[in-house]
Amino acid sequence: MKETLKAGIRYEHKFTVPHSKTVPALYPESEEFMAMPAVFATGFLVGFLEWACIKAINPHLDWPQEQTVGTHIDVSHEAPTPPGLEITATVKLIAVEGKKLIFSVEAHDGIDLISKGRHERFVINKEKFDAKVLAKINKP
Repeated sequence: MKETLKAGIRYEHKFTVPHSKTVPALYPESEEFMAMPAVFATGFLVGFLEWACIKAINPHLDWPQEQTVGTHIDVSHEAPTPPGLEITATVKLIAVEGKKLIFSVEAHDGIDLISKGRHERFVINKEKFDAKVLAKINKP
């Protein structure tokens, strides 16, 4: 981690919602999901907020050797967003506790606030992390 990784880092990330990020696309194997409205899915919203946090801090890490993984998310999903609308995530790193990073996050679709809350990420060494995952795969 670089010395510049400190509370106060802010980032804004924009993305236009395609049909591939709507509820039916989240689990096309699910009959129930396929019957639901074609609006931005909460599962994809979570990923979008994570993406914004990653973009905010990557310049302050020794990327790609150092990366972050999401460890906790506590967000609302307050309004539906149809495909075609541009969404904006605004994230702020509010605390650095060793390797744990805590963010305030929110997203807006140009009409409504669609999400707000907190997200935690943990700084990892990619090589060591991959080795742990491989050991888990190879465990009898």
